[in-house]
Amino acid sequence: MSRAPARIFPVSRLDLRVGAGGWHEAEAHRAEIDAHFQGLQAKNPHLWNGRIILLRDHVLEDGVLSGTCFETDFAAFNWWRARGINDLGALNIFAPAALEGSDGAFVMGEMGDHTASAGAIYFPGGTPAPQDVKHGVLDLRGSALREMEEETGLSLQDVREEGGWDLAWDGIYFGLMRRLIFNETGAALAARICDFLAAEKKPELKAVRVIASEADLVPAVAPYAADYARWRWSLA
Repeated sequence: MSRAPARIFPVSRLDLRVGAGGWHEAEAHRAEIDAHFQGLQAKNPHLWNGRIILLRDHVLEDGVLSGTCFETDFAAFNWWRARGINDLGALNIFAPAALEGSDGAFVMGEMGDHTASAGAIYFPGGTPAPQDVKHGVLDLRGSALREMEEETGLSLQDVREEGGWDLAWDGIYFGLMRRLIFNETGAALAARICDFLAAEKKPELKAVRVIASEADLVPAVAPYAADYARWRWSLA
């Protein structure tokens, strides 16, 4: 069955509050959640059950995305993600750093074998954590830049940062793309990331991919990331 492309909306400002209460819809399935995560850990002992932030309610009006978020654990998140349906009052909100070279080519990473998304190809980023919450507000820009630096070694030096966001909504995935345009080509940017990865003891990425055309959008590229690339190319 073919999937519908991600819906993409421009967003000028975020107002995302993190409240108390947790994820009561998922807690009713805790025994199943724990068993599922034990199975994942048996296959990949590197996984650990940290804390993450998900989105509950949201409104997009006049370019402003407002909403409420909550904290849960990685085990519940992975169990829910494996279901692939939005039936428990949550969306997987995250902020990828959409790396773009001066030539318009995008740069994505292939996740390492020790990660929860081994082999998947997408922009640097991840589901936000409690450290991304500042005074009760979810700081997705900070999350995007933190993940970019951890995964690629890149910083905002020599970058033109777009002021707003592009929301790519694909089922349970609610990706707020932070467009970062570098002063070097996509290939040169990828080479710099590869140098960083070579010096790391246990990098999150096992490969770097330059995405310059439809031919580069192999099946391992996350669907929302492929849809975003196509959308950007259509605007050029």
